[in-house]
Order: sequence, then structure tokens, then C-alpha cells
Amino acid sequence: METVITDDGVRLWAERSEGPGEPLVLCHGGPGLWDMFGDVAELLADVTPVVRWDQRGCGRSERCAGPWTTERFVADLDAVRRHFGVERMALLGHSWGAQLALSYALARPERVRVLLYVAGTGIGPVTEWHGGFEANLLARLGEDPERLARWRELGRDDRERAVIQWSAEFEDRARAVEQAERMADPWFGINLDCGRELNDETRRTWGTPELYEACACLDVPVHILDGAHDIRPRSAVDSLERALPQVRRAVFPDAGHLPWAEDPKGFREAVAAALR
Repeated sequence: METVITDDGVRLWAERSEGPGEPLVLCHGGPGLWDMFGDVAELLADVTPVVRWDQRGCGRSERCAGPWTTERFVADLDAVRRHFGVERMALLGHSWGAQLALSYALARPERVRVLLYVAGTGIGPVTEWHGGFEANLLARLGEDPERLARWRELGRDDRERAVIQWSAEFEDRARAVEQAERMADPWFGINLDCGRELNDETRRTWGTPELYEACACLDVPVHILDGAHDIRPRSAVDSLERALPQVRRAVFPDAGHLPWAEDPKGFREAVAAALR
């Protein structure tokens, strides 16, 4: 475990796994959550070392008052890069972390060797996918009406509510609750202010002509990795795939939002191929 100090003095929790060579830097989802990539680090142990970190104000990082902006989080990610002495990163982002990793690559392409974009939501307006996501989420939770009712009555930062909601992220319904419990252990609490402000920023700024143009000019190889059964419509990512000049896309047919959990072999092979 290490402490990364940002340029404005905030302390970030970080950890680098053992192994030779430059690490793969991971960006967790949320916003407002924390690193849950322990299984990924183990899965890639003989492929590459990894750097894990908790975003500002979240998880094991210092609680702070923000600011909650993509620009600030990009600067924090650069502080992580500098702390571990990485000149050009192999960068993997998952869910909201995929958006952060893409934002970093657009801002500082000279610092990114390759980008792995896992289970993101593309670069179109949020309205293109969020309605489908909500419908799919309610359909999954509605498989157990009592759990759906319980989810509705709990607060947004409640662990039980999170486990119920995260159970909808897995295609394997028999193991969905078990997998969601693993995500919530340990539990650090959701930073609702962080999540709200960054999601509001995305609604204002995503889907613009400027973003499409920036992606069309991105001189970085990008590998899009998707679970076919992600409850966020995968068509949302088509916008990003069309825009990028250097892109490959792999779809895991039996996986949901966390493809490494449901197709570990396929995910490991896809990451190894991207890093080569």
C-alpha cells in the first residue's frame, strides 16, 4: 500500500502488485465508489503488474471536499502515474473508470501507450443509453419482487441496497448475489456528492461534436472490452468505436458488466493480447 499526494495535497490510496516491467494502471468505476480490482490483479499476476488506486474522496483515499470534476480526476490519475514512475501508461478503465481513462487519453495522449476501455457507455449523450439501462435494471431486480421492494426503500448509500443493485450486473443469476457481496467487501461507503456532480458533468458535456472530433484524432490504440449482457445497452459504445481511428473490440458472450468475473479466461487473454 502506498500514498499518492496530488498537486493540491490530497492523499490517494494506491497499490502496485509484484512483477517486473511497467504496470497496467487501473481506473475503477463509480463515480463515488472505490477500487474493486483485487480479482483482476490476481487474474493478471503472470501477465503484468497492476497499479490500483482509489479516486479522491472515495474508498481508502482521503475524504475531501472535491472538487468533483473530470479535469481534477485526470490530474489525480497523472499524479498516480508520476508516483509510480511510468512514462507511458497501459491504462485500463472500467465503467465510469473507462470514461475517466478515455478522458485522460484525450487530455494527455503522449502519456498513454494503450487504452483498454471496459464496459463503458460510449461518447454519445447520456439519454441514448440511460433509459435502457434503467429498464433493464428494473427487469433484473423484478425477478425477485421482494428484493426489488427492499431496494426501493433503502437509501442510496446503503450497503444492502448496493448489493441488491449490483446483483443485476451479472448474467449468471445463480451466483449474482454472491458476486455482488464480493464487490461490497470491504465496504467503504458511497460518496454521493462525488457521484452526483460527476454524473451531472457527463450529462452536460458528453455527446458534443467537440468530443467526437477529439476521439477521431486520438493517436492511441484502444481496445474496447464488453460483456454482451451488460444491462447498459452495448449500442451506446458504437459511437466511440466509430469515432476512434485505432480500435479493436472484443465481446464476451456470457458476461455482464464485470466480464473478468464471468469469463476470466477470455478476459485475461484479451488483456494480454492488448498489452502485446
